[in-house]
Amino acid sequence: MSTHPHPNRNLNPFTRIPKPLRGWVLPAAIVFVWWLAVRLGWSTSPLLVPVETVLATGWQQIASGKVFSELGASLQRDLIGFAIGASAGLVAGAVLGLSRLAEKLIGPSFHTLKQISLFAWIPLLSVWFGLGDAAKVAFLSLAAFFPVVLNTVEGIRSVPAELIEVARVLRFTRWQLLTRVVLPGAAPSIFAGIHLALIYAWLATLGAEYLLVSGKGIGNLLIDGREHFQMDLVLLGVVVVGAVGFALNWIATRIERRALAWRGRSVASY
Repeated sequence: MSTHPHPNRNLNPFTRIPKPLRGWVLPAAIVFVWWLAVRLGWSTSPLLVPVETVLATGWQQIASGKVFSELGASLQRDLIGFAIGASAGLVAGAVLGLSRLAEKLIGPSFHTLKQISLFAWIPLLSVWFGLGDAAKVAFLSLAAFFPVVLNTVEGIRSVPAELIEVARVLRFTRWQLLTRVVLPGAAPSIFAGIHLALIYAWLATLGAEYLLVSGKGIGNLLIDGREHFQMDLVLLGVVVVGAVGFALNWIATRIERRALAWRGRSVASY
């Protein structure tokens, strides 16, 4: 047997990059082009501030603790709104998915409401809850509510009818049918809805801070930068928002994989 490497192996230089670092190739390339554009004077627009200026502003915000204060306020609203919306979504989705009567009575109204743009609720929420944190949390709860409901209903209805018939033959109680057959079968779709809800709630956090009364929050950092025409502050806010969104997505993905790991073990055992 020949010990010479295959002639086509490792022709792609991308494969030589360690897997954990491959996701950073595009961001690094963008930062490099940004730095090069400023360095070579490709643009004289004040909107294109040097990378070094953004880094200096970021260090200043970290040293003063302001960025942590603003980010903490946003994350607190985000997680409270997500918890309320996801919990209500799980209950509503379970009711709609398990009860044909509820689907007939509530389903048409729900499917009508889900077509309304999320931001169209802001005038109504501001009347009901005012312009402070209560309205923002209610807005975030709505953002998290709909994807959880939809995925929970879809997951419950996608459980194979054969499994339900077997459970009935084995004389499972309703509780056993729900906990041992329906919920395990619907789990992937439910977790997908919760994952989406977490991301949507974070995206809605910025919208709420922009459109409702400005207060503590990462959106306030962006607003301050815009009003004082400090593009370094605006770009810093964009980087922080993107980094937090990436972190939330990473955490949700890891939790989802761990929570559903039993499915892989179950399949392997057969």
